[in-house]
Amino acid sequence: MTPDRFTRFAAIDWSGARGGRHKGIAVACCSAGTASPVLVAPPTGTAWSRTEVLDWLLAQDSEPVLVGFDFSFAAPFVARGAHLPGETDTADARSLWAYVDARSAGCDLGAADFVEARRGTHFYLGANDGAKRDFLHWRVCEQHGDGTTKPSTVYDAIGAAQVSKASFAGMRLLHRLDGRIPVWPFDPVPEAGAMVVEIYTAIAARATGLRAGRSKVRDGASLDAALRMLGSAPHAPLAAYTDHATDALMTAAWMRHVVGDPALWQPAAMTPAVAATEGWTFGVR
Repeated sequence: MTPDRFTRFAAIDWSGARGGRHKGIAVACCSAGTASPVLVAPPTGTAWSRTEVLDWLLAQDSEPVLVGFDFSFAAPFVARGAHLPGETDTADARSLWAYVDARSAGCDLGAADFVEARRGTHFYLGANDGAKRDFLHWRVCEQHGDGTTKPSTVYDAIGAAQVSKASFAGMRLLHRLDGRIPVWPFDPVPEAGAMVVEIYTAIAARATGLRAGRSKVRDGASLDAALRMLGSAPHAPLAAYTDHATDALMTAAWMRHVVGDPALWQPAAMTPAVAATEGWTFGVR
């Protein structure tokens, strides 16, 4: 089945923050064609919960929608032969998702407690944990060397750029999908219905000509310029131009723009073993 059967595209800027409501979550959708992507309002209040995102996603299971989440779908495995060496014997990413979910007590699918309980062993949260370089291990797609991959590792849990807590919270969500929605590349592209992929919003930003380190869009004119590069009509004005909102809007348009590129679905370095244990970021060739 070719991926160009998708007629809707959703990009979700994710959050691993504590609590039950998250201003850092944004959901943007667009349909096939050139219409501008739009933000999806949370079902209650002014901010999404992670559980509401899960419920929204499950409601799309029969729709031809490609859904991108901005978090790492697994921890590195290939380089050291384990996701959490000395602790886990998980042989694939799905086993890791179940392991994380069973050992996380955070509300709203949170995983901060999972990460913090393993600081200094698997995760770096500060100088007291030892030398940071000892924690820097990456997945194959994160060290692919094409200039579009994530600069951070899920084992680095400190600083504004860290992806650790968001990624392990996201693994709890992936586990809760319970086979209802396929997740690429762990599953093949289905003949019908929704599919979930891992995205990195900076890849979309760079496709519009924005430079590394300057990939955030914070005004309407800049957003329209980026959307134009992705074959999209101008956006409807936003109440606030947050990084989360503009990242989601731009990435939804990018997904629509590149979905038919076969190289993104069959990257050369993504062997079956890599796909099963670590997954891959859609957009890394």
